[in-house]
Amino acid sequence: MKSRFPHLEVPLLVFFILLAFSANSQTNENPFSLKGRVMDVDAGIPVPFMQVALFVPGNETPESYSKTNDQGEFFLDAKAGTYTLRFYLIGYSQKEINNLKISGNLDLGKVEVEVENQDLQEVIVTTSKLPFRADIEGITINPEQNLSNIGGSLLDILRNTPSISVSEDGTVSLRGSSGTNILINGRNSSLTQNLDQLPASAIEQIKIINNPNARFDAEAEGGVIDIILKRGQDLGSNGGVEFTYGTRGRMNTGARFNHRTLTYNVYGGYNLRRWRDAGERSSVREIFGDNEILSQNTSSRSENLGHTFNYGGDYYFGRNIISYEGVFSTSMDSQVNTLFSELNDKSSGNLLLDYVRRNNETESDDGLDNAIIYERTFDDPNRQLRFTASNSFRNQFKTQNIDIFRNTLDPNPENRNGQERAFTDEKRYISVFQLDYIHPINEKSKFETGLKSNLRKFDNDYRYSRLVETTQTFEEDPTISNTFLYQDQIHAGYFIYAKTAKKFDYSVGLRGEYTVVDTYLKNTDETNKQDYFNLFPSFQTLYKFNEKHSLKATYSRRIDRPTAWRLNPFPDITDSLNVRRGNPNLKPEMIHSVEFGHMANLEKSSFTTNLFYRQVSGQLDFITIIEDGISISQPDNLNTAESYGAEFIGLGEIAPWWTLSGGLTMFRIKVDGSNIGEEFVNSGFAWNTKITSDFKLPLDINLQFVGNYESAEIEAQGRDLSQYYIDASIQKAFLKNKGNFSVSLRDIFDTRRFAGNSLTNSFSQSFYAKRETRILIMSARYSF
Repeated sequence: MKSRFPHLEVPLLVFFILLAFSANSQTNENPFSLKGRVMDVDAGIPVPFMQVALFVPGNETPESYSKTNDQGEFFLDAKAGTYTLRFYLIGYSQKEINNLKISGNLDLGKVEVEVENQDLQEVIVTTSKLPFRADIEGITINPEQNLSNIGGSLLDILRNTPSISVSEDGTVSLRGSSGTNILINGRNSSLTQNLDQLPASAIEQIKIINNPNARFDAEAEGGVIDIILKRGQDLGSNGGVEFTYGTRGRMNTGARFNHRTLTYNVYGGYNLRRWRDAGERSSVREIFGDNEILSQNTSSRSENLGHTFNYGGDYYFGRNIISYEGVFSTSMDSQVNTLFSELNDKSSGNLLLDYVRRNNETESDDGLDNAIIYERTFDDPNRQLRFTASNSFRNQFKTQNIDIFRNTLDPNPENRNGQERAFTDEKRYISVFQLDYIHPINEKSKFETGLKSNLRKFDNDYRYSRLVETTQTFEEDPTISNTFLYQDQIHAGYFIYAKTAKKFDYSVGLRGEYTVVDTYLKNTDETNKQDYFNLFPSFQTLYKFNEKHSLKATYSRRIDRPTAWRLNPFPDITDSLNVRRGNPNLKPEMIHSVEFGHMANLEKSSFTTNLFYRQVSGQLDFITIIEDGISISQPDNLNTAESYGAEFIGLGEIAPWWTLSGGLTMFRIKVDGSNIGEEFVNSGFAWNTKITSDFKLPLDINLQFVGNYESAEIEAQGRDLSQYYIDASIQKAFLKNKGNFSVSLRDIFDTRRFAGNSLTNSFSQSFYAKRETRILIMSARYSF
């Protein structure tokens, strides 16, 4: 199994280097120089940052060590003798040169290394350019390889990721499923609640795991999205700065630094993000029984100012590593939404009601994430022990001041005849304790086992009041104000057995999870307690035809528990005729997920094709009902849902100056909500594609176009309509690729918008939403 961080590849090297220093065994003999250049045998490009160490045969303490520079070059000093030269870097097979005789200065010339051999845990498709790479579990995204991510947020990265869709409200869907388990550095974190507040420049990688094995939480229908933040692993002092500025005064700036020695590594990063936005939304709703048509238009303006600090360190001693990882984020969001509403009689066209609601909203958002990690290595590099203890806290405080202008569509101050206000104080706590152990049985087989406890608490205090005209004071409405408390505990254990052979690898796993859920609704004194135990088997297999082609098959049973905000019954009162609320009576989904795929790694291209099937019992979906002329949207458990489809991901070098990469996902969804009503049965076909075209121009200039298309997709009561857009970016490198300047134009043709419609036996509704998506961004970056 591959480690997340490069330093885990050479813990023994670090230990023996320390012993070498303490032994002080150097002699006064003048050393000779040894040099060479490390090249990727398949891509034909230099391999930077590879660790190089020189050993006396039979002695595991290195005589000399170094790492390759940007051009793949290394330089070592050694006295005369016979040595073994070893090369280490994550993602590459360890290379060894034996019986290396040094009797004078020696130039090895080109040293070729290979990408790691294909086995069940480490099948990687790769080319000379890697915006992403695919393996048996899913894909790994390298955000900096996509120029359209410059100056953006985590959501922008996900929008440009194959198989992923992002909705109008920021909900992330994977292969048509919005049930995803989002992690930060492999851990559950409350910081994942607002993904648009994590700047793209702070993210090292994103791992998309479509069908996780028993090592991962069984949570989430669609799979796992693991966000790896930048931390710095190179020896010596390294860092970088970045500044981005765009239209409407959008800005993102940041800096990072790390210093690593043989005994410790410290790192830190800071990002300031100011993002301004504007948009319009319109909707039309007809209630058949009332013969009424409601037309609404909303204009909105918003600004978010956020600070993100990423910091930590590692201490290496013997075969042990102790690490600390921390993230602190704070932001202030302000927005003004003005809603214009008209209610008309359908037959006569007469105006029945009109009004304006202006919502001035501010929200402070503070989050803190801390983790302590202990890792132990052994003589066998495949044997590993890891313990993690983490705690995450988040506090959001929202203030809503709503001005009401009844019987008019002119929101001038003199027409105001009503006021409402609401305060929401929301706190989230997540604590995680996890122990993982990998033990090789022999060279061909191993087992993994582990324990995990995930403790979560969600506390939402909501206060709503109206202005009393006669007294000019605000009085709280006890029928709406409330306190909602959600707590759960998930205790898990797992076991995985894996075996590898020349042609065939497989692993089987079993995970058990015991869940305790406790919710409390204060104003009704309602409690909802649940506890249940579930087993989640998983299976992965890989058949290798040769070095270029392989087949994979995976299966897992999963669960998607309702999140706290879906259970929270507090209504959103921004629009009094369209209310959104949670449902405290929701039950978890149970999922069976199957995947079969083919991976091809050719000389100048790589392709992955997947067929997948997912069956869900108790499908969670939002439905809309009409009560007293008010549209209420809330989640509910439907009978079942099924989805199946195909996914194609590829990247290839068309010419030395032109590279194409992207993905195509096609799937059919069938939703059965007949337990609620016959109109909640729906089915349909959907597809999406993302294509990136890179052009390498003279003078170290890169030009990139990114195209996105998402077809219409069905919901329980209707469908979201299709959307498409194209981004363009150009980048000029300078100072030997240490610096660059970029210009990016997002949504060139201003076509990106969200639209959809719903139809039931009692009403029909359509909506259209357009935000400012054509944005010009300029960015400068320098690394050292």
